[in-house]
Amino acid sequence: MGKIDTLTKEYMKRPSVFADVFNQFLYHGQQVIKPDNLVELDTTEIAVPYGIDHVSVPEQRYRDVAKLLMAMTDGRVAYCILAVENEAKINYAAPVKNGLYDFLQLAHQVTVASASHRKFKLDDKPSGDEFLSGFWKNDRLLPVLTVVVYFGSRKWDGPLSLREMYTDCGEEILKYVADYHINLIAPEGLTDKEIDEFQTSMREVMKYIKYSNNKEKLDEIIKNEQRFKCVERSAVEIINMVTNSNMKIEEGKELIDMCLAIQEMREESRREGEMTGEIKGAIAFAKELGISRDEAKKFFMVKFNKSAKETEELMKIYWK
Repeated sequence: MGKIDTLTKEYMKRPSVFADVFNQFLYHGQQVIKPDNLVELDTTEIAVPYGIDHVSVPEQRYRDVAKLLMAMTDGRVAYCILAVENEAKINYAAPVKNGLYDFLQLAHQVTVASASHRKFKLDDKPSGDEFLSGFWKNDRLLPVLTVVVYFGSRKWDGPLSLREMYTDCGEEILKYVADYHINLIAPEGLTDKEIDEFQTSMREVMKYIKYSNNKEKLDEIIKNEQRFKCVERSAVEIINMVTNSNMKIEEGKELIDMCLAIQEMREESRREGEMTGEIKGAIAFAKELGISRDEAKKFFMVKFNKSAKETEELMKIYWK
């Protein structure tokens, strides 16, 4: 698992962020799903499909984050399994991947239901059809709702459904084949109003990524929106990784003023640019004087306060 996958997974596992994603996606920011009502599930999906003579074929897949939502409805507890798939790059097979995960979860529920019927002796005896299928007529499944959160700045140009992935074999056939749609949250595809529906730092993450290639607009947003002056460390780490920014994060500091961090990042970049120009000029001058590479390297280490390793890297680039 890459670093970006680890960062986004840990970030999305937080109940406040997880609930925020679904509250934005389903309820336009209304706080319907409460973080305290979320219980984390084992993300290993195991299904045992039925086979001839009850031969089991175990299948195992791993989801990024899956949680069981418990919400009160008319005084009763309703259950729904919510899942998130994080993508740092566009996944052109997302409908197949997510459809597999969702149906593995549903198949697992069928397996559990069948096992529970065998374990407990009930007064109501199953019909022959119920007994053979293992799933009784009045059994019900917990719905599975998966949202794909894409942390890239590019427009998502991958398929959003299985239908888009099928080869052209005629509408008469396609209208009867199975379809599956993914539920996508992508920065470039969200309006500013929709991004503002997020209540956690997902708002700053999505907005920064959306405008990461528009310096003028990004500067305006960060300067004028107060929330960017106090962004949690984990969110800034994701922004840094996804957008290749180099904002400095002080060790042990959990809240970051991104406006200040960007100013410091650009100032450091400016200084490095000036130093690079000095180094290139100094190398050219040393060559004109006939100074050897090793002698020049020793001089540069002292003049530019660089380690032997750093200086050697610069020499490889500019001493040609």
